[in-house]
Amino acid sequence: MLLKKFKTPGLAHLSYLVGSGGKAAVIDPRRDCECYVEIARAEGLEITHIFETHRNEDLVSGSPVLKELTSARVLHGPNADGNVVYADTAREGDEFDIGQLRISVLETPGHTDDHLAFVLRDTAYPDGPVGVFTGDALFVGDVGRTDFYPDRKREVAGLLYDSLDKILALGDQVILYPAHGAGSVCGSGMAEREFSTLGHERANNPRLQFDSREAFIEYKADENHYQPPYFRLMERLNLIGGDAAPRVMRPRRLALAELMELDFDHLVDVRDPLAYAAGHLSGAMNLPVGMISSFAGWFIREGERVALVGSDEDQLEMAKTHLTRIAIDNIAGGYVGVVPAAAQGKMMETIPTIGTDEVAKWLDAGRDGWTLLDVRDADERASAAIEGSRHIYVGELNERHAELDKNKHYTLMCASGMRATVAAGWLASRGFANLDIYLGSMGAWKSSGRAA
Repeated sequence: MLLKKFKTPGLAHLSYLVGSGGKAAVIDPRRDCECYVEIARAEGLEITHIFETHRNEDLVSGSPVLKELTSARVLHGPNADGNVVYADTAREGDEFDIGQLRISVLETPGHTDDHLAFVLRDTAYPDGPVGVFTGDALFVGDVGRTDFYPDRKREVAGLLYDSLDKILALGDQVILYPAHGAGSVCGSGMAEREFSTLGHERANNPRLQFDSREAFIEYKADENHYQPPYFRLMERLNLIGGDAAPRVMRPRRLALAELMELDFDHLVDVRDPLAYAAGHLSGAMNLPVGMISSFAGWFIREGERVALVGSDEDQLEMAKTHLTRIAIDNIAGGYVGVVPAAAQGKMMETIPTIGTDEVAKWLDAGRDGWTLLDVRDADERASAAIEGSRHIYVGELNERHAELDKNKHYTLMCASGMRATVAAGWLASRGFANLDIYLGSMGAWKSSGRAA
């Protein structure tokens, strides 16, 4: 018997392979899905079923591709805002045997209307289920977001409350298998730990401690979440079925002359923020590899052509892997290293960093033509903000940069300086020249003892 978790870095996506008696099932597969086939074959298992908890918004489902590879049956919930063309519809009470394991369906709307949970039972031990795959309804330390139906905020929050009740009724002993862990855009309060039980969540999950259904609804209706433009692309592809991921993830290696002659929409420097700030090619934006999944979909649109700059080939390969998982496939190639470009006489651009004392001095003086631009999310801003700063969320700069004056000076800040560098890089790529980054940002401000 097998139960294996697959974690997709960047997206913090969790998918699962379960198997028994020569048969196997996959729950919520990612786009680059050969890994499930390889493990199943190594274990002597045939993948016969693929279960989708819902139509994902933050990644391309691998179900249609895995179906082609294995001839497995794909099961998806009803009410998917369209026909999931590659899947059959599963409904409450449906059961599927995977060797000694039995998977039964719970309809759990709220996060999305089509949401399902899949209950795992061991038929040799019939006294109750042993696990539940909760998708984006219940996480370790959090519950699913309910902002995808803005005209039905209170209704869908109530649906999620009822779905959580249904899941928790399975019993405290049941092991929780969610579709995301900490770092996902699908929730902000997830625990770093990726293992739990329903009993532990019932007692400790902050979102399960409300004393009434109405209190839960009020909280969820008031939550603030951001929806990157690429969510709409993911939703569309996960109805019609996305193509397989590219077979080769390492981008075509470019010489500097080739890069300079290349026609592309975005030059993306995937090195760490300090390396980018210290020197980068003109016109390049900064999306460090670990932040691509969170922010690339804000700035890069479907079909746009991308060239990459990285420290080495492995970094470029990982960057392309992250991009293809959200259907950014038009990768023109990659250039390794900025130092070689400088040695060939290519002028480097820099973005200076400044510290707390300088920020405080400029705020106190009311410096003309200067703005401290806070790019954290709205919840962070509400909990603590530097007086005199302006707020635009980093992702929303994709369009709202048009509100800013290119002739003025902007200091970018976030919680530490990471997102501020992404924001500064985007503005630099849009022609803003008077920029710097508040190194340490809100963390440094608080550590200095200043009020926020």
